[in-house]
Amino acid sequence: MRIVLGVTGGIAAYKSALLLRLMKEAGHHVDVVPTPAALNFVGKATWEALSGRPVHTDTFEAVDQVNHVRLGREAELVVVAPATADSLARAATGLASDLLGNVLLTATCPVLMAPAMHTEMWLHPATQAHVATLRERGVHVMDPDSGRLTGRDSGPGRLPEMDRIWSEAQRWAATAPRSSRQSAQTASEDSPQSAARHESWASVLSSPSPSKTAAGPLTGRTVVVTAGGTREALDPVRYLGNRSSGKMGVALAEAALAAGASVRFIGAAMDVPAPSGAEVTRVESTGELREAVFAHCAGADGLIMAAAVADFRPAEYTDAKIKKTEDGASPVITLERTPDILAETVCRRTEGADVPPVIVGFAAETGDDSGSVLEYGAAKLQRKGCEALVVNQVGRDQVFGQDTTEVTVLFADGREPVQAAGSKAEAASVVVEQLAGLMGREVQPG
Repeated sequence: MRIVLGVTGGIAAYKSALLLRLMKEAGHHVDVVPTPAALNFVGKATWEALSGRPVHTDTFEAVDQVNHVRLGREAELVVVAPATADSLARAATGLASDLLGNVLLTATCPVLMAPAMHTEMWLHPATQAHVATLRERGVHVMDPDSGRLTGRDSGPGRLPEMDRIWSEAQRWAATAPRSSRQSAQTASEDSPQSAARHESWASVLSSPSPSKTAAGPLTGRTVVVTAGGTREALDPVRYLGNRSSGKMGVALAEAALAAGASVRFIGAAMDVPAPSGAEVTRVESTGELREAVFAHCAGADGLIMAAAVADFRPAEYTDAKIKKTEDGASPVITLERTPDILAETVCRRTEGADVPPVIVGFAAETGDDSGSVLEYGAAKLQRKGCEALVVNQVGRDQVFGQDTTEVTVLFADGREPVQAAGSKAEAASVVVEQLAGLMGREVQPG
């Protein structure tokens, strides 16, 4: 994928070097376009060394290549990080006094901007109006994080973490429609591959942010997504848990939002922030997750059970911390099974409870001498009774906490399994596409 990474003049510009590295390590072609002010924080030599590409800031550089038009036309994704208050204002009003401004005016691909500024700047009515304008035009403007800013300040305005920006950018690139400004003449000047890609976008009008996408296959639908790992308390200090990071569940929620759904997100222990734009409920134990699922499934159209539920919990909880004894003896901890939330939810549906008609489960499996990962997954699908089961092989250095995954979607109706590999955002898009198909909603090309 051809990406333009725009960097504007904020102190957070140094963080974008890591974002560039994430893009390059994923195998993408990246042109960095800093504003002149950005070079006060990170020099041109750094961007050229990390990208392996020449770096320009001015409209009149590389004129022989018509750089101010070419970069925007050829880009398949534009990411601006950090996006300062000034850059948001310039983009909203269409100013093109530097190369990045020209790229934003000529780009017909998905555009994502990640703001970073002081809290007062972010909350100023002018900035909020510019953000609203950009979103109405189809630019995906992320909400900034809250936290420590430059100096002693703290509040909303912090640049989101790089892995979150990269995950959001990949999801947006996979789901956002191209601008209707792309003309037939421009498409004919591109390569055959690019022309075909532009043609697929030409049937989709330019749209607002993901939650407002009229053509989304899940528009008007409500989807419940669970994520993270449950923790079962042993005493006030210790718990029994698992290695789930919550990355896959968050990616699924973001993919469902991009497809137009209203998302009810139930998050257990996670290493990543909850998805913006979703209704978020936080839980810790399997029992709390069970109650939340039953409550939030009412009136929903789909359920994706991506949470890594602890299969066992201590049979007894101790109110005081378990102490070491002088005789050196180790305590004996008896475990009991936790509720099977997925199977119980399906069972409640057969009994007439208000449960979504389409339920997708997840199975983190390991193979052994008795069977393969997919064989265990097929048996689990039959036991659980859900419409589909997403199966992946897990281990200490596999899936949990990683940014990539490889999954196979098995279907109860016997249709051919669907495989997906790559980033978790890419795999999540495939799973949500299958969810939409099970609901009878055809996913449009793009």
